[in-house]
Amino acid sequence: MDKFNLDQEFKGLKEGNAAAGMPISPLVRARLDETYASLPEQPAGRRRKPQSKLRRLSSATAAAFVLGAGLFASGFVSPAMADSIKSIPLIGSLFSSIEGDIGLRNAGELGLASIVNSEVSYRDVKLEVTETVFDGSRAAFLLKVEAPNLKNGEFDTGKKKVKLSDAISNLTLTVDGKQQGDPGSILQGSYFTGAGEAHPDMLIFEEVFEASGSSTVPDTFTAEALLSLEGIDHEFKLDIPFKKTTEDIINVQPDALSANDELSVTVAELQSTPLTTRVHYSIALFNADTLTEKEEKRLNKIRLAVYDDQGRQLPALNGDGQYSANALSFDARYATTSGTTSYLLLKPFIVEDDFAETVKEKQFIKGLELKIELPAAK
Repeated sequence: MDKFNLDQEFKGLKEGNAAAGMPISPLVRARLDETYASLPEQPAGRRRKPQSKLRRLSSATAAAFVLGAGLFASGFVSPAMADSIKSIPLIGSLFSSIEGDIGLRNAGELGLASIVNSEVSYRDVKLEVTETVFDGSRAAFLLKVEAPNLKNGEFDTGKKKVKLSDAISNLTLTVDGKQQGDPGSILQGSYFTGAGEAHPDMLIFEEVFEASGSSTVPDTFTAEALLSLEGIDHEFKLDIPFKKTTEDIINVQPDALSANDELSVTVAELQSTPLTTRVHYSIALFNADTLTEKEEKRLNKIRLAVYDDQGRQLPALNGDGQYSANALSFDARYATTSGTTSYLLLKPFIVEDDFAETVKEKQFIKGLELKIELPAAK
């Protein structure tokens, strides 16, 4: 069984905004009320488009190609409400101003980010984790770097100047004493990138968790991060607490099947949170017991485009897949669109640009569309 892991990319996408007047989530309302109560009384009177590559920290063996965009979700609140939230000190989050990742910005604006204070120093270099986001499927944290040899996102290694994201020589994450690939580990894949021009001295790190297996992902946990920087003979250690802040989660096991004369598509499981939609599916080739190299490459160019009941395509994030017998099985992650949806349409298509592209009608494979009904979130 050959296993491959798909590296993740940030792709510049235009920010989607929900219609004005959408109700505020209970979490945001509670934090607004706390903020108002703390304020003193006053007298009356934000060919392929340019991309920012999200580097993978660890991977299993095998061939990989880049598909995916580093997103969580499209806009949940109106621009006016987003500006109001960011202007209040207790609500403001650096995630809300992250470039290139509309989902992380949205998580910040919704109050789904947790403020943390984990830092470590060595000589005149300081690393500080300021915020985290965790929805049960994916976790992200912001890392601020302070060093005399770091200026406007350029890090001087002593031999050359590189982008801060290229100065990371090693990073290992551990949860409950287990790293990715260890028996019983909940860690599936780690990625990182720069936080954008607005925050040149910050990095975004992201971890994807195993969706199944002997170990389940807890609602709260602490990850140990060991980090090295080029030109510095020292390993920095950070303890990073995570807490799940999303409650509306949908889990379905539809065992849905569609087929044409050559291919079949089966959806075994689907999970959706307000931030991330995760689909476990397989694409099988009829009249084959095992796949040839040519057939593997063919299946490798087929992905699922996912649409909500309003016809909006869910932005693709990343995924991991493996070949078995005559099929390619895939664990794909997408950004959840705003509001609620009663069903999702899953449409297989032939990749032309990348996994995150806006799919044209000519790319769809006829006869393989699936409709997955969604119950109310629990």
